[in-house]
Amino acid sequence: MSPRKATPPAEPAPAPGPRDLILRMLQHKSGMKQDVYQNIQALFAQLKEVLLEVAEDLEHEMLQRDKRVSVQYRDKGEMACELRVAGDLVVFHMHTNVFRLDQGHSLWKTSYLEEDEQRGYFGVINVYNFLSDSFKYNRERDIGYLVSRIFLNKEGHFFVQGKRQLGFLYNDLAGNRMDRELLRQVVYSTIIYVLDFDLLSPPYDQVNQVTVSEMNELNAGLQLTTGKRLGFRFQADVDDLT
Repeated sequence: MSPRKATPPAEPAPAPGPRDLILRMLQHKSGMKQDVYQNIQALFAQLKEVLLEVAEDLEHEMLQRDKRVSVQYRDKGEMACELRVAGDLVVFHMHTNVFRLDQGHSLWKTSYLEEDEQRGYFGVINVYNFLSDSFKYNRERDIGYLVSRIFLNKEGHFFVQGKRQLGFLYNDLAGNRMDRELLRQVVYSTIIYVLDFDLLSPPYDQVNQVTVSEMNELNAGLQLTTGKRLGFRFQADVDDLT
């Protein structure tokens, strides 16, 4: 009986070439970003519906209480919409790109992101606060402020980065899965923050000189820069982002 021939060891699989690496990245990473973008588009469409409902509800109620105070919603196209609340204008803007959370963020230390780093890619909705009069009188040099940012990932989990209550009420990424009622609560929190963020008179020394050009433009619309906090910088405010 002839001895069996030893089976030669299997040759290691060849390392993937550049083409294969590109195809894998397109399939997994780029595909994931498409999922995230579809999610943020769906969320923004739902946000528009919620904003309209909230505006109609508050406007109806204020007609019974004080007709001078108005709440109105306006759709500004695929990427933007706005909510006018009395003297404030809140602009919601959906970014067209998907972002990876910055590496220094504390959420990278959570098990939720450690288990799957692709959960750390987000679509973003930016929320800005302006004075309604800035647009009414075309005061192009007036200042608006970033109030918050809504981050949504491929699994529909979200967190909100922002000021005061907006910075701590919605920061549980693993536990927060966006739905219509939670989105309504985010809208309410945004309105409360905006109404509580008062217009301050600028320091006297900042406005004690006016050019002839500025004075000539007063009748066409006050051109002196106006904002709720002159000199305000979102990142440097006392209520730092989380």
